[in-house]
Amino acid sequence: MSISMTSRQRMITALRNKQPDRIPVAPDISNMIPSRLTGKPFWDVYFNENPPLWQAYINAVRHFGIDGWFIYGDIQYKSKHTVETENIIEKQFDRWIARKIHHTPEGDLTSTSVCMKGDPPTTTEKMIKNFRDDFHKFKYIFAEAISYDPCKFNEQKEMLGELGIMGVCICTPGLHIFSEFFEGSVEAATYAMIDYPDLFEELVAIYDKLCLQLVDMAIDAGTDSILTGGSGSITLQSPQLWRQFSLPTLKKITKRCKEAGVISGVHSCGRERYLVEVCANETDLDYINPLEIPPMGDCDLAECKHLFGKKLALMGNLQTTDVMLRGSANDVKRESLKAILAAGEHGGFVLSTGDQCGRDTPDENLFIMVKTVQEFGQYPLNHHRIVDEICSLQ
Repeated sequence: MSISMTSRQRMITALRNKQPDRIPVAPDISNMIPSRLTGKPFWDVYFNENPPLWQAYINAVRHFGIDGWFIYGDIQYKSKHTVETENIIEKQFDRWIARKIHHTPEGDLTSTSVCMKGDPPTTTEKMIKNFRDDFHKFKYIFAEAISYDPCKFNEQKEMLGELGIMGVCICTPGLHIFSEFFEGSVEAATYAMIDYPDLFEELVAIYDKLCLQLVDMAIDAGTDSILTGGSGSITLQSPQLWRQFSLPTLKKITKRCKEAGVISGVHSCGRERYLVEVCANETDLDYINPLEIPPMGDCDLAECKHLFGKKLALMGNLQTTDVMLRGSANDVKRESLKAILAAGEHGGFVLSTGDQCGRDTPDENLFIMVKTVQEFGQYPLNHHRIVDEICSLQ
């Protein structure tokens, strides 16, 4: 019989592609559900940090009894060129509107986000209105990092304790990230890439340099893991563009993590099957998520385990709408058991969901994931018992 592990130990073991005491369970509840559980308007969490999202997440980990997948590690880096941000909050009955003026050494950039009472903020005005005119200002947003303050990171790490794995997010460059800053989103970023290729390549180089500086700082701070990639890596850009703009940085990040003994992960919602194969064969990546199924993604969990499970740990992949949001507890249990059968053998698997469980996902559906791995996810797996239970739930 295996020795019982803490959630942190269990997650670290599984994400290193080894076999823990049981399958970890870490549904993606990174935003909406922790905010809902506070009982406060969402602007209290996102604008007032009362509590900050990372604390709300830790409280949610305790509430549901899941294995924490903490991705909020804040190393508070200091830039070579400081960009002061002026915040102007307009408080309306059903929404708060946050207008920001970013004072760069070359001039101001403005952005606006709106937070409804029960939803995370949405950016309604983005910094870059004209890439050619704004680039000389915008490049200071990604200015060289020269130092960091570990106080917040250490506070987070202490509060998390053994509830889960400590992580820092450092996304790779590409249209999936840059579109967040362009007025007109991915379409405008694409035009910028085509119309001003030299400036766009400079932007990629600036961001790549900052990424690697932040990786070194996160490693120095003592993080357990670094999560890279980024939402929609090949959904918001083609596989060819991802290979051109994102993969070179990904290779460097995963190599540095491997050399430092830090776990590296990739998150990329949407289509991801191509990323799984490339990451397994061309990088030093440790794990990948969320491996979404059609129509949201294009991954088959059993196939990914069979083809790439010796090189990568897998984290996924219960469907977040039909199963987690609209499904019954029995539906969630059945799909959890299927995922365990598909990818749980010999470890290297974390039972999770597709990208971001919806705000109104029933608590019962999250509790049943935990109960299922407690009952059926102990190693060695009892395949016959799992299959019998699936049949009883059909």
